[in-house]
Amino acid sequence: MDKIMLLRERRGKVLAAGNAIRKAIASLVDADSFVEQAGFSFSKNEFYQEEEAGEGVVTGFATIDGNPVYIAAQNFEILDGGISKEGCAKILKCLELAEKNSTPIVYILNSLGVQVGEGVSVLEGLAGLLAKAAKLHGVVPQFAVVNGEVYGQSALLAACADFTFFMKNGVLSADSPLVISARSGKNLAKEAVGGAGALSKTNLVSFEADGMDDVREKIVKILDILPDYSSIVADNGDDLNAATAALNANCDGEQLIASVFDKGTTVEIAKGCSPEVRCVLGRIGGISVAAVVTQGQEPVCLNENNVAKITSFVELAAYYNLPFISFVDAQGICSDLETQNSLVLKNIAKLLETYDLLDNAKISVVYGSAIGLGYTVLAAKSVGFDYSCAFANSKIALFDAAKGAQIELAGTKKADSEKLAERYAEENADPINAAKYGYVDAIIEPQFVKQYVIAALQMLLK
Repeated sequence: MDKIMLLRERRGKVLAAGNAIRKAIASLVDADSFVEQAGFSFSKNEFYQEEEAGEGVVTGFATIDGNPVYIAAQNFEILDGGISKEGCAKILKCLELAEKNSTPIVYILNSLGVQVGEGVSVLEGLAGLLAKAAKLHGVVPQFAVVNGEVYGQSALLAACADFTFFMKNGVLSADSPLVISARSGKNLAKEAVGGAGALSKTNLVSFEADGMDDVREKIVKILDILPDYSSIVADNGDDLNAATAALNANCDGEQLIASVFDKGTTVEIAKGCSPEVRCVLGRIGGISVAAVVTQGQEPVCLNENNVAKITSFVELAAYYNLPFISFVDAQGICSDLETQNSLVLKNIAKLLETYDLLDNAKISVVYGSAIGLGYTVLAAKSVGFDYSCAFANSKIALFDAAKGAQIELAGTKKADSEKLAERYAEENADPINAAKYGYVDAIIEPQFVKQYVIAALQMLLK
């Protein structure tokens, strides 16, 4: 038997069984850089009495713009991308190598669930795979691409990932969308159950991607910011003394981001989830940072969803040793029954705990209002911020008005209402009241905010 011809025949079958997914991989990675692993593994499904090439998974390593990455891609052409115990073992091996070599991993997900006939064995396989993915959270960057329909326990790989991309046809659901829709007494399209727009409260949608080129571009930008995969300080020609005079007249979150961050370096995470909280990776004066910007028509009120989003982002900054900046325009907890009967207090407690994980510089900038709990959670020195500054036209106060103080402060029945109103009008008018006690390091003109942030970063950077 001609072994060379036999090899070619076998390889041809493997390639034919994963033509589409290999094209997707090729469009993501550098040309001719993908090296497949376990390419001749085969699923053995006793239920169907058949053997399928590749176990519904293609794994290997490649480079993206020169950055080494591991790839684990579900192959929908094999039994609808159904997960098998051996398929889980194949991805698990890929994760172990990623951990050993401190290399990012990219999941390309497309599966309708587990393979029929696998029974409890596949659950054990999934348990081992998901446990490893969870343990790798924050150890190496994990990127997940929802490349079609992803149902059942495969959805947890997206939850374990640091960054999740939804393609235009991406649908993610813990159960079949048909089942969820029916049990909810509705008749919804799968996109209305698990599409990116339907998951706005989950913080699972980091990005909506137009194609693999878009995914590739964002992965490159993210790896260029993370200190373990690029220099934390880069000379990108940015003007370290730049001032933006327009900020003195008016400043919202969008203007602030555009003025403070180096041009072309920003990546905003999870825009569709709690959009009043913006989580941005980028460089300021060439220094990699993670920043939270609270913004709204009024100071942002805190709820369980936006606090959870902040906590997740602070955790990301801590894991990858990024300086953290809080740009604050926030008040306390939303005063409504829905928020009252929610996890908001537990989530705030978790956020305060997560701050302790941050080892690098922690800076707060009050550019709008920092009122009550909004100040405590997002700007206070006592929760760990190393340096803080406030715009001259910002507001820092216990309450935003005397009326609020009269409703909420103990002892106001005996207080002089005119003096109370005068006091809170004064507090709202000038952050100097916080600065005189050392809680704020500098009161600044808005136009110079970038200069102050860069100076603080240069001093505090680890």
